[in-house]
Amino acid sequence: MIYIKKFNFLGGRIIKTGIAVFLTALICQSIGWPYMLAVITAIVTIEPTAADSIKKAFIRFLASAIGAAFAMLYTFLLGVTPFTYMLVAVSTIISCSKLRLHAGTLVATLTGVAMLTIVHDHYFISFLIRLATTSIGLLTSSLVNIIVLPPNYTPIITRKIQNLSKQMSSVLQQRGSELSQVHACHKQTKLQFQQLSAEIEKIETLCEYQRKEWKFHHFTRKAMRKFHYEYKKLSLMRQLVYHIGNLIYLPAHQLQSARHQVIWDTFTSFHNVLQNEQYKSSLQHQTLVLTLKQRFWAHKQEENRVDHPFSTETTMLYELLAIHHLLEELHRIYLLKERYNLNNSPVSLSS
Repeated sequence: MIYIKKFNFLGGRIIKTGIAVFLTALICQSIGWPYMLAVITAIVTIEPTAADSIKKAFIRFLASAIGAAFAMLYTFLLGVTPFTYMLVAVSTIISCSKLRLHAGTLVATLTGVAMLTIVHDHYFISFLIRLATTSIGLLTSSLVNIIVLPPNYTPIITRKIQNLSKQMSSVLQQRGSELSQVHACHKQTKLQFQQLSAEIEKIETLCEYQRKEWKFHHFTRKAMRKFHYEYKKLSLMRQLVYHIGNLIYLPAHQLQSARHQVIWDTFTSFHNVLQNEQYKSSLQHQTLVLTLKQRFWAHKQEENRVDHPFSTETTMLYELLAIHHLLEELHRIYLLKERYNLNNSPVSLSS
């Protein structure tokens, strides 16, 4: 069977870029100023959040002034030659780096080299006009980013956390199969585990974007509460990844063969809980956890009597119990969201 993937060509950021470019060119055209550099500035100024656009706009303005100044200087001294292009680009990059204007390096370099072919006299006036057009591009794109289609990252965060749960369940089941068969961790299992950590960082970035948006847009209390619970889930997911990592690097060859069936049953139960959107555990799962607790304390008491450090099996039992506790917390968060009618309900900006 052939599946045709549906592509969404017009995202919010693309639409905002198009609007910013159109308005910037329209303003410059109405004034009678060249708008190529202004349009370039407008394109690179659209950021994921309004806060980032405003913060980086000032940096990009200063950096653009540096690039334009180098373009005027080297054109006056050397004329327009390949060597001039090199000097403008290198000087601009070095200056922005030294002044820590990293967010403006690209637009400054583009501004500098683009000015070389359009300025041949009246250097100071051309310099001021280029700064003015750059300012138009920065201001227009920043305002568009604030006003047009303000982003709401919470639905994306929710969806990614749900996918992360399923990925975790797959890694746990795979690792459980390896431990129950006393196999070392396979390369594919380690790769999937590394992907979990990378995905959490991506979701953390989206959460940071959402916090920044609160500075410029008012969200409903319901939307903020939902984000709060999603972020708590993400924090628990990060702890889950930590404990899964301890199981990934556990030396399986030191486990006792009599325990393998219980290990497999426990990992399978974890898989089922993570596949469940409510993170609700079954009666069989609770029975398995009770068995794990009894074995953990029996091992611990025996090791205390002989003053022995944690064995591999005791460590594994501890990690499994820790994972169970985190799954219980995830279920509790689900119940709290249910109380406030936040599960599977859309949230939006306040009016």
